[in-house]
Amino acid sequence: MRAVWSGAITFGLVNVPVKAYGAVEDHDISFHQVHDRDGGRIRYERRCEVCDEKVEYADIDKAYDSGEKTVVLTDDDFASLPEAENREIEVVQFVPSEQVDPIMLERSYYLEPEGKSPKSYLLLRQTLEDADRTAIVRFALRQKTRLGALRVRGKVLVLQGLLWADEVREVDFKGARSRAKVSAQELKLSAALVEQFASDFTPEDFEDDYQIELRKLIDAKLEAGDTLDTAATFGDPDESDDGADDAEVIDLMAALKASLDRKRGGGSATGSKKGASKKGAAKSGAAKKAAEKKPAAKKSKRSA
Repeated sequence: MRAVWSGAITFGLVNVPVKAYGAVEDHDISFHQVHDRDGGRIRYERRCEVCDEKVEYADIDKAYDSGEKTVVLTDDDFASLPEAENREIEVVQFVPSEQVDPIMLERSYYLEPEGKSPKSYLLLRQTLEDADRTAIVRFALRQKTRLGALRVRGKVLVLQGLLWADEVREVDFKGARSRAKVSAQELKLSAALVEQFASDFTPEDFEDDYQIELRKLIDAKLEAGDTLDTAATFGDPDESDDGADDAEVIDLMAALKASLDRKRGGGSATGSKKGASKKGAAKSGAAKKAAEKKPAAKKSKRSA
């Protein structure tokens, strides 16, 4: 596995250096699009609608369409936002695990301890297990500020992305509000049917039948020689690599004591207030930088 993120969990004044790895992978077979007549690869070009030139990724910016006007944002604009390069997973709350609604859960990441000693990692893991709570955290990944749930799975800390509250739709289905009466006999029969299917969940017992049969079909075509020359038809794929940063662990006992003293003395802000102050700083910082830029001046990415 390759790390997708490197930074630290901040727990009061305790610093827990970690690397994040994708916890899940898609087992679906991927396909290319080809011309049905000669098997040639179908490729898509990024072409400008104004000058009709083919455009490379390095020369592409993002734009927001407000209706009558369009705002263009460059890489420098995004880099000016405080959260863009944030390397912290900030614990803001410890909540009862049952309060985290599964509908809010997104992608999961395994967190590996990093640094000279894993003691702070083990401390946080044991604390979460003993308290039977989930840590609600704030972090930034791929230039987006995110909310997350930090929990224990076996011997590993797992970070699960959470949707923001306004991203979960509220529904009011008419049928769900029906006052249709359910009889005691119907309820009894339904309960008996549930009991027949009752068991412990064992995910290993289930397989993706479609993908299994698809793999058999592909293998049969390979064995029969019903194939094309890959290099001649598709060429070589591009490769990319990501780097990772190192982090340091501060003295654990001193950090724990200082965090408790600060909390008791009322010197620390709540998670929501800290989040609000960061958000305000982000807006003011971005607005200030935007105001300082000349409207007609656009920095070329190739010269950057």
